[in-house]
Amino acid sequence: MTAEIVNLNKFRKARERAEAEKLAEQNRIRYGRTKGEKDQIASDERARDRVLDGAHIPRGAAIDDDLDPGSAS
Repeated sequence: MTAEIVNLNKFRKARERAEAEKLAEQNRIRYGRTKGEKDQIASDERARDRVLDGAHIPRGAAIDDDLDPGSAS
């Protein structure tokens, strides 16, 4: 009638590892993005920057009067 000797530290550490993994999984779901999502966002940002840079009007540039919406034709 001998009792099996167990190391309680192993059980405690295993429980803590399981809790940490559960928290990590929740954080991955909440904050994580896949590589594809990151690449898509970066591509969208580059496209947006190209469009905005193409629409840039330098300071001192002459404005064409034909494009002025206030002028009556």
